[in-house]
Amino acid sequence: MRIDIGGPLGNLVQGVQRQNTAVERSPEEVREGLRVSLSNLGKSMSASAEKNKDIDDSDLPRAIKDLLKMIRELRAQIAEKQAQIEALMSDQSLDPEAKRQQLEGLQSELASLNGALTSANANLIKLIRESNLTEQQMQTVASLSVA
Repeated sequence: MRIDIGGPLGNLVQGVQRQNTAVERSPEEVREGLRVSLSNLGKSMSASAEKNKDIDDSDLPRAIKDLLKMIRELRAQIAEKQAQIEALMSDQSLDPEAKRQQLEGLQSELASLNGALTSANANLIKLIRESNLTEQQMQTVASLSVA
């Protein structure tokens, strides 16, 4: 039986030989040769974590922190929908009927987001009342909720 050393087995042998003959590298040299790439989801999560760092660093209860983060996210989504509506309204290239349908869809999404924001704010107020926060924590909530 003949073994072809030019195929995958040959590549494996060559790799092992290179590894055995390689000079020992310092950790700094190894680190210089490494490169890490984040996916779009990873980049988005990293940006979101940075955006909410002030909330995470506060001494508030976890449930209040989560609601504050949700409120920020809802506000960002509302601003995005409003920008989409403005862009759609200024777009003169669309057929009036298509424009109307798209506008109705965006307005419906905006109404849902506004409803979710109202609900989140009501839940935040309820949670604040139930949590017996200190005066300092109340000021923190107030400053973070408008940021």
